[in-house]
Amino acid sequence: MTKVTGDTFRLGILGGGQLGRMFIQEAANFDVQVHILDESSNGPAGQLATSFTKGDITNYEDVFNFGKSLDLLTVEIENVNIKALFDLEKIGLKVFPQPHVLSTIKDKGTQKEFYRKHNLPTSEFQFLDKNTPISELEKRIPFVQKLRTGGYDGRGVQLIKNSDDLLNAFTEPSIAEDLIDFEKELSVIVARNERGETAVFPTVECEFNDANLVEYLFSPADVSEEIEKKAESLAIDVINAFEMVGILAVEMFLTKDGDILVNEVAPRPHNSGHHTIECNITSQFEQHLRSIVNWPLGSTEIEKQGVMLNVLGASGCVGSTIYAGLDELIKIPGVYPHLYGKSTTKPNRKMGHITIAANTMEEAKEKAERVKHIMRVISE
Repeated sequence: MTKVTGDTFRLGILGGGQLGRMFIQEAANFDVQVHILDESSNGPAGQLATSFTKGDITNYEDVFNFGKSLDLLTVEIENVNIKALFDLEKIGLKVFPQPHVLSTIKDKGTQKEFYRKHNLPTSEFQFLDKNTPISELEKRIPFVQKLRTGGYDGRGVQLIKNSDDLLNAFTEPSIAEDLIDFEKELSVIVARNERGETAVFPTVECEFNDANLVEYLFSPADVSEEIEKKAESLAIDVINAFEMVGILAVEMFLTKDGDILVNEVAPRPHNSGHHTIECNITSQFEQHLRSIVNWPLGSTEIEKQGVMLNVLGASGCVGSTIYAGLDELIKIPGVYPHLYGKSTTKPNRKMGHITIAANTMEEAKEKAERVKHIMRVISE
């Protein structure tokens, strides 16, 4: 087993948000010290890090100078300076996920081309830019338009349903994807270490709100054994095709014909894996740690049925964060709030999540419906 414990091993993360925070909380159980590069020391991860370096994760010098003092570097978001990561890799730093993986995935266009090249099932698509004729776009209606870079948490995605919607279409480089008539939106978290060993978490089912953010997650997904096997097998195929080290969230469509298509992926811990902290033997954050330090991967077995819901900033609330209803919430057994430590809130900002663990999905869903109406994130 690789020696990574104690203060002689330096593991760094680019980004100081909630994903880094939850990773640090798990890493602390193994006495693994984590160092953060981010612009804000008051961010969720910076509050808990062994050390914090102020810097821009998209800036070459900031990333390179931070990385060259480390033994291992990982990310909590794809929008980082890839050239610096390639150069750090050249001087011997282990970077996981690898720069070539991040380079492909951060651009939704090259990501889609990757699936096509490796015969991984996905929807049909077309590249768009400001010069794409309107007449050509009208032929594709209805379709989903996605910015090639910069989209995150539902931003940079819009549904083009009619000609009027084209008036507000993105003019930046983007892709137009066929609108899929799907039965369910699924997600599978899969991990791979340097030895090429893989471990896959059971498939979950996601329901999205109007802001294109996950409103509910159900674990396990209500799918047949055949669909479960197909989804897990596809996730393993995807991470092996990338030859990626780390944890990968593979978002999928289950079509009404019973086919499974890759929607898009995230090469890091993901919103669709938060429930694993309470509901599975190994959490996605511990699994990410295990994979990037080349430890044996942990069991992904489900211990409890689970529902996860995001805690979002309430409409019309901008300012200092107040968690209204928390006292009432924590009276309910099996309910686990995770508050991200963000000092200010705004509408639809991810401020935390709540996992409801139970012996049956019926019980978990019943509690989740109650929880949804108890706590609100408001401002002073």
